[in-house]
Amino acid sequence: MSKTRKLVPRRRFKKYLNDGDWEQHKVGEVVDVRNGKDYKHLSEGSIPVYGTSGYMLSVNEALSYDEDAVGIGRKGTIDKPYVLKAPFWTVDTLFYAVPREKMDLDFVLNIFQNIDWKKKDESTGVPSLSKTAINATRVMIPQYKEQCVIGEYLTKIDNLLTLHQRKLEKMKALKAAYLSEMFPAKGECKPKRRFKGFTDDWELRKLGEIGSVSMCKRIFKEQTSVKGDVPFYKIGTFGGDADAFISQELFEEYKVKYPYPSKGAILISASGSIGRTVEFTGKDEYFQDSNIVWLTHDKRLCDSFLKCFYETVKWAGIEGSTIKRLYNDNILKTEIALPCISEQKAIGNFFSNLDHLIALHQRTLEKLQNMKKAYLNEMFVGGE
Repeated sequence: MSKTRKLVPRRRFKKYLNDGDWEQHKVGEVVDVRNGKDYKHLSEGSIPVYGTSGYMLSVNEALSYDEDAVGIGRKGTIDKPYVLKAPFWTVDTLFYAVPREKMDLDFVLNIFQNIDWKKKDESTGVPSLSKTAINATRVMIPQYKEQCVIGEYLTKIDNLLTLHQRKLEKMKALKAAYLSEMFPAKGECKPKRRFKGFTDDWELRKLGEIGSVSMCKRIFKEQTSVKGDVPFYKIGTFGGDADAFISQELFEEYKVKYPYPSKGAILISASGSIGRTVEFTGKDEYFQDSNIVWLTHDKRLCDSFLKCFYETVKWAGIEGSTIKRLYNDNILKTEIALPCISEQKAIGNFFSNLDHLIALHQRTLEKLQNMKKAYLNEMFVGGE
């Protein structure tokens, strides 16, 4: 005999475990979805205007003076709802949903975040939502007190997400500023910012004067498999997860007979998004010829410095063009300004530490995003 499914979430706060089932409602029963309006007739003021991507500018009137709401895109970005604190104005591509009586704003936001709005896209071109589609969507709702507890808890996670997102953006902006200041501007022989003790001019060289372009031996499709011993990275999986493999036997043979990167070598994507880099860690891996290359160079160049240079480089012969291919000639004719090897190492170590901090913030942010996704899945009862 089948049991009736209980309409409760998988994860619930203890004090509400015995509060019974959640109730099904249409979205239009729990919020009042209202249209945004054109703002161009308004004068400049202190009232923020919001669009599908967030804050735009400020005007002198509000659509909502005293009712907070959830913004949800009508056209364009339809799957990124966010809270709107009154007073505010929304443009005509953004709906604003005002919670009805006994509906917690933060809980409503998380309801909206837990709905796959892209499935309700009614356009064959630019994504769009209708008020009818929003209002007809079914959701499950607990009592008001439980809503408030859930909303408050998830808002704390959102605040942490915002904090780490800002930290990450700040770190990336700091790195960009340092890259700009720690490498000489075009036509100059010294950077604006240097480590103490370094005063000599940097020397201008072409990459072809200090190295040559190398690549792995060609691997044919019939030599690969979807499972195997050694990951084979193609341009589409470069910097990600391999979807092809070669045998250990073939790897060992080709590694000895043909060019193979040394540990620390900076691999470069030569097609698609050209100039993407990955530092080779020395693991058993193989790389697609001509699409993934590296510079084999002498001791005048430090790989950690070269990695930084690649983030500022303007490749010879393709700047301003629509070419999506980095040929050996483009690499070898590219100019590089070189300080002494000890200054190269100091710069390389500095940016390596900065990259480590950025990666830590990125991992923390991803963990929080995954946590929020899991909680949305476990703390809500599915509707439609």
